[in-house]
Amino acid sequence: MPRKLRVLFEGAIYHVTLRGVEKRTIFTENRERERFLERVADGVETHDIRLYLFCLMRNHAHLVLETPRGNLDRFMHGLETAYTVYFNRRHERVGHLVQGRYGAELVEGDKYLLRLTRYVHLNPVQTDGCKRLPVNRRRERLRAYRWSSYRSYIGLDKPLDFVDYGPVLAQTGARKAERAQAYRKFVETGLAKTDDEFVAMMKDPRWGIGGVAFQTWVRQQHESLAGGDADSGSVSFRRIKMKLEPDQVVTAVAQELGVEEVELRRRRKGSLARSIAARMLCKYAGLKQAAVAERLGMATSAAVCMQLKRLKDAVSRDPELERRVGRVERRLSKL
Repeated sequence: MPRKLRVLFEGAIYHVTLRGVEKRTIFTENRERERFLERVADGVETHDIRLYLFCLMRNHAHLVLETPRGNLDRFMHGLETAYTVYFNRRHERVGHLVQGRYGAELVEGDKYLLRLTRYVHLNPVQTDGCKRLPVNRRRERLRAYRWSSYRSYIGLDKPLDFVDYGPVLAQTGARKAERAQAYRKFVETGLAKTDDEFVAMMKDPRWGIGGVAFQTWVRQQHESLAGGDADSGSVSFRRIKMKLEPDQVVTAVAQELGVEEVELRRRRKGSLARSIAARMLCKYAGLKQAAVAERLGMATSAAVCMQLKRLKDAVSRDPELERRVGRVERRLSKL
């Protein structure tokens, strides 16, 4: 069987799937689902990912996301590695947890993105057991399912800070105050009436999820860049914005925060300057955490991870800090 298409470029939207080896369980209890989503949230922050929605099932997971910096592989490698290590330690096992490389299909925006979100959010009630239930029972189960972004989309849960709801809700065409209700109606019509055309497309999405013209474009671009070998594996469209040099990032952070660059290598009680520098080196220079640790004089990559978490927690509590971080990011985005 040909390997799945893997094309990576800046600003692309993807339907990403992770499946357990031999369809085995990858989530045995809620704590594991929570840990997976924590890793997703960390990766969204570190790699500047726009996550539109997610759905976790027993033996697989769906993510729909956009990659403004064309770095899907780095985001997914970090997520898969971190969760596999956690799961294996928890269950005293070794080896692969996920089946091969993750799946990633390009998605055409607008109506195809909206239809995809319905397809993904309906996953929990598309099992054989649920399909035999009356529509009202399926609706109840869908709204009660905790491990997707659907409840937060329709207002049953608070919005999640790592999910970007705006682009999908805007596709409903409703006024802003009515978009959650319009989206709920759109998704739940799929309980009674199947979108047969879209379901058929999802059975073989090798050339992306979209119209004929979009799929033709994807195939042509892939074949031209892969030298005619459409099954050659991972291919980049070479439209990725160049990363900034680490020196540029450090200088910009220091200037915006009003500190000397040397201060970013020092541990100061109560100061988050070094945490901000770590975040920006990951996000704008594309450094791995081990390289950030060396650059900022931290002991290990784990120390960098702790700094990033500390900053995230502090930003969530301090609006002024959030504005300061925003000013640093705006400065870097102009370089």
